Amino acid sequence: MTSIASRRPKLSPPEGELAPGARQARTQRLVRAALGRHPIGMLFSAPYAFFIALLFAYPLGLAVWISFHRYFFAAPGVSVPRPYVGLANYEAVLEDPAVRQAFLNIAIFMVINVPLTVILSLLLATALNAVIPFRAFFRTSFFVPYVTASVATVGVWLFMFSSGGIVTNVLGPLAPHPSWLINEQWAMPTIAIYVTWKGLGIFILLYLAALQSVPKELYEAAEVDGASWWHRFRSVTVPGVRQVTTLVTLLAVITGANLFTEPYLLTGGGSPNGKSTSPVLQIYETGIEQNHPDFASALGVILVVGVLLIVGIQQLVQRRQA
Repeated sequence: MTSIASRRPKLSPPEGELAPGARQARTQRLVRAALGRHPIGMLFSAPYAFFIALLFAYPLGLAVWISFHRYFFAAPGVSVPRPYVGLANYEAVLEDPAVRQAFLNIAIFMVINVPLTVILSLLLATALNAVIPFRAFFRTSFFVPYVTASVATVGVWLFMFSSGGIVTNVLGPLAPHPSWLINEQWAMPTIAIYVTWKGLGIFILLYLAALQSVPKELYEAAEVDGASWWHRFRSVTVPGVRQVTTLVTLLAVITGANLFTEPYLLTGGGSPNGKSTSPVLQIYETGIEQNHPDFASALGVILVVGVLLIVGIQQLVQRRQA
């Protein structure tokens, strides 16, 4: 016998309103999209997010604000007017020949440093991944410069590349004159080679980690097919570590954009005639030494935007290739 409740028509929710079950599922999807599948991870990452906001986001926002005002440092407790000037600081940056020279220098640096970093670190990681004598010793040797203080390694390079240095004496008449670090054509390439040498260790380590995930069966199959070392490297190794190559390229670009210590120590702050000055070094000299933080902030914002554009283009090209 059919009950009265079973014959009662089911009421549908008003038009435009979700059923209770659908409303609950939608809420769960929104929460998962905002907090992820494991919301407790947000709790563990909160201290680092606060650290990033305090030490990076706030200074960046303050730099953007300063770049639109006539700003200079004053004594504590002294109130001085800081009027809004619009894009005047950006116009001054773009019209300054020293700034254009700094960006040209960093472009020369990246043209040398980024390809050298990717190629040498991949080749050395491939060699160190093979079974060779003293493999642990060589792996450690390449990593030591990375963890050594820049002041110590810069001293070694100054000794090697000075006018009476070892490299100059070995090359003899082939050595440039004036010497490497005081030569307008060779100062920035020498710094680029130094940075490449010093940072190889960490990039070799990244490639070594990536090579462990490349299936050995692919190498064996290629060897059975008669592929040479170069064909195995090009067809198996390079595609297998493509994601790490993207990461290494990105880190090398960021390293070039943040270049400061090396030209400051190797060439005494951008010598000769500003041919080794970097944008970050220009920011330091203008903002701190000359007390023009408004100009320096505008230059910093332009530098950040430029790096973001390079990274965005790189990601776009990678997605199209994939």
